[in-house]
Amino acid sequence: MTLRLYYEHDLLTAQVELLSCIPRDGLFAATLHATPFHPQGGGQPSDTGWIGAAQVLRVAQEDEQIVHYLSLPLTPGSHAARVDEPQRLFNSRMHSAGHLIGHFVQSRGWTPIKAHHWPGEGRVSFKPDEQPGEIDCAEVQNALEQWIGEDWPRHISLAAGTRQVGFGPLPAYGCGGTHVQHLQQLGRVNIDSISQKKGTLSVSYSLD
Repeated sequence: MTLRLYYEHDLLTAQVELLSCIPRDGLFAATLHATPFHPQGGGQPSDTGWIGAAQVLRVAQEDEQIVHYLSLPLTPGSHAARVDEPQRLFNSRMHSAGHLIGHFVQSRGWTPIKAHHWPGEGRVSFKPDEQPGEIDCAEVQNALEQWIGEDWPRHISLAAGTRQVGFGPLPAYGCGGTHVQHLQQLGRVNIDSISQKKGTLSVSYSLD
């Protein structure tokens, strides 16, 4: 099982131990003992970056291993790894914004069921509870602006194999993704549209 360094800290560089690197699908699939790279999953795109001289083009969870698809082959051993910082920050902003949307809409009687934190495709979907309230873009926008203005800090806890991520006084969600350290790092979050189809409510959003 690959250890996930990003679970406990935000460091974007690390000296990593490369265990294997084999040709696959026109690239080179590398496994590490521990990784700072977030794989695609949980509604979030994968990190990219570099391991040694090789570019990390995508990262995937495959069974118990996190597999890094490289542009060049590398020999097993110690290598310097670096996560692409602007992309990590954007992915973290998108994921954190999705959490805030989830908190507000859940407080109005809807349960989040799915989220997609991709650039140009951000949305969170909900199913109704027993007495769901009406939701409009302006009230979600206002709530997020208020919380971001409070600049609440992120808090992470790890217990019994579960990772919980929260902001300020908001309840924590079980989550394996990356997030901003405090809410003003989000910048401007735009609530673009709210739609409802077959009982599912979808809130679409984007970042400036």
